[in-house]
Amino acid sequence: MKRATVIRHVAFEDLGTLAGVLKQQNYAVTYFEAGRDNLADIAPLNADLLVILGGPIGAYDEQDYPFIVHELHLLEHRLAADLPTLGICLGAQLMARVLGARVFPGGEKEIGWSPLTLTNAGVNSAVGHLNAEHTSVLHWHGDTFDLPDGATLLAKSAKYDNQAFSWGKYGLGLQFHPEVTVSGLERWFIGHACEINATPGISVKQLRQDTANYAPKLETQAIKFWRAWLASVDSNLEIPVLAR
Repeated sequence: MKRATVIRHVAFEDLGTLAGVLKQQNYAVTYFEAGRDNLADIAPLNADLLVILGGPIGAYDEQDYPFIVHELHLLEHRLAADLPTLGICLGAQLMARVLGARVFPGGEKEIGWSPLTLTNAGVNSAVGHLNAEHTSVLHWHGDTFDLPDGATLLAKSAKYDNQAFSWGKYGLGLQFHPEVTVSGLERWFIGHACEINATPGISVKQLRQDTANYAPKLETQAIKFWRAWLASVDSNLEIPVLAR
């Protein structure tokens, strides 16, 4: 079996729809829990895929969360070797930092459902399955980042220009959350209750209603997206055809 190493920062922000696709594609998934497991024990180049998930801390908060140093170390080696590497939200911010870009608090929080606008490169990549004509996506972040030098911009949103980028052949950073599910987001509404209550213009009621409206379509499109992206980093898999 192929091996996927996954770093998780909070229990409810997991692989979501990606978990089932990895299982179908014969990946054995090993979660490492940030703050509990020793991330220094992870061999950077051994896994067939490294995934770093989201979390409510900053990519620059290593003084408070020393394990960030180990995540940066892993990413530095993975990206230098151009090995399959996926960063979601915090994971994408850590990728951007390793690649020399600035990561910083944005002008406003972006929490809720809205469509992406894809670049030409994005339309012609696996991210094309997540184009606005197919689905909206979930955004949940306060920080943002500059596009790293040498990276290819794939998507932006109405509030933030850098929502997805590729690096080399096998690196992908996603500021948004394509992995989420209707049932899984109920745990987010509990775990992020303080942030929801402190952010003007959003509420659990509205987030739940929007999730019911948008998440089923995202789940369908995300599975296509994950299959296409995994095929792009594994020559033994067939790349799904992108619906136009």
